[in-house]
Amino acid sequence: MLLRIVIDFVQRHPYWSALLVSLVVVGAAAVGLFVSKQRARERADQAQRDRLIAVTDTMSGPEFEQWFARILAASGFRNVTVCGGPGDRGADVLAIAPDGRRVVVQCKRQSVSNRVGSAAIQRFAGTCRDIHGGEICMLVTNSFFTAGDGIQIARQLNITLIDRHALEMWAWTGQPTPA
Repeated sequence: MLLRIVIDFVQRHPYWSALLVSLVVVGAAAVGLFVSKQRARERADQAQRDRLIAVTDTMSGPEFEQWFARILAASGFRNVTVCGGPGDRGADVLAIAPDGRRVVVQCKRQSVSNRVGSAAIQRFAGTCRDIHGGEICMLVTNSFFTAGDGIQIARQLNITLIDRHALEMWAWTGQPTPA
């Protein structure tokens, strides 16, 4: 019934029909453009917020993992996957580095005054390569690492430690700091 009415209108008023179709197409294109620009603006706003290390101080652990995953993706890492949670066996984020190596990340969201100690580094050292097949192993914190044995173990086992300062620089520049 409705189709018959539309066909009848088009046959009687071809110019008005063309005008109406043109208006609908232009309107749809305008809405699509508006939505696209809005999404781009939201992504840019999120990227700007992500550059501020202080935003991590009020995050939960899972939010921090998501935040760092966005930093990785923005830095050219591929297949970035957040897998943290109970049973993660020390891998919060997995990714492929720009050079193709497998990246395993353990995230430690802490208060600035609570430093990551040797025990956390040792636990991660025991799972990164053997269990997760990591070629690049990173322990990332929005705080700092305790001086001493843990840092020495990380160096010996080629585990990259990313503390608050290095993480802030990475977030601002989009480039990981050299290990």
